[in-house]
Amino acid sequence: MRRGVVVAVAMVVALGAAAAVWWRAREPAAPDTALALYGTVDVREIHLTFQAVGQVASVLVEEGEPVAAGQVLATQDAALLRAQEAAAVAEVAARRAALDRLEAGSRSEEVRKARADVAAAEASLRDAESTARRVDRLAATGAVERQRVDDTLAAADTARARLDALRAALDLTLAGPRAEDIDEARAVLARAEAELRLVRERLDDTTIRAPLPGVVRERVLQPGDLASPERPVLVLALTDPLWVRAFAPEPALGRLREGTAVEIETDSFADKRYAGWVGSVSPTAEFTPKSVHTEALRTSLVYQVRVIVCNPAGELRLGMPVTVRLGVEPGAATAVAPGERCAGDGRR
Repeated sequence: MRRGVVVAVAMVVALGAAAAVWWRAREPAAPDTALALYGTVDVREIHLTFQAVGQVASVLVEEGEPVAAGQVLATQDAALLRAQEAAAVAEVAARRAALDRLEAGSRSEEVRKARADVAAAEASLRDAESTARRVDRLAATGAVERQRVDDTLAAADTARARLDALRAALDLTLAGPRAEDIDEARAVLARAEAELRLVRERLDDTTIRAPLPGVVRERVLQPGDLASPERPVLVLALTDPLWVRAFAPEPALGRLREGTAVEIETDSFADKRYAGWVGSVSPTAEFTPKSVHTEALRTSLVYQVRVIVCNPAGELRLGMPVTVRLGVEPGAATAVAPGERCAGDGRR
């Protein structure tokens, strides 16, 4: 009797346990809102070179030194170009003076001289004509030879031709330079100015400036080395903005949209969290790079995700492995407003 009761109780307990397991199985599992992506701080480099072959005059930065945008980093010997610039400046000045002279026209002194020359020629013609008439009258009486008459007539004709030439010169002086001559002078000046700009651009190319803020990663050439467009002088690693290259599996794509807020963790600063947001997601899949340690198989297809990260204290270094966490708490995966990005010290 007692044994039957014990068996009955055991059966009831077993049925209750089975019912509890069945009931729990019917309840939906709590969603796992956390998503971890693995990657590294992206290395973006610029190889800085001179535009022409020449000797390096100076390298003003060392490896590991931070630089600002526009900062002079290196210079090239420019003695020859400076001489060419001086010659081009003188050529431009000469061509501009020639154009100014043509555009200004004839000076008043030149006009007065031309008028005076015409007046003198008119007087000479009157005197020659008067002499010719007197000699002609004398020739009619036989007082002078016919040759003398011919000489005086020729002198009058010469004076008349000289007067015509001086009157034409006066007209040209009053009219001023031709429009075609002015246009030609303008074209010659424009060519000289273009040559000067070209020399100055080449002169500016003898100076290397940082195009963006960054850190000097490598100093390739030294003063005295021969530089060329194929040989970089410096390698600059860009730090602003700082990117993280991470990789996401296909099921996570629905949660990764541009502007989605994330947190970045590192092994070096385990107690700190860096704010960031999704910058872009690659449209094509690829195999996980060997340098990225993930919890899934390395041969799995993933999509590259570029994450912008705030790094105001400069603690994140290029190439540093990081973990990107999305939705650490329910509701954490929200879009970051532009005004809130990198606010404060960028850490949480």
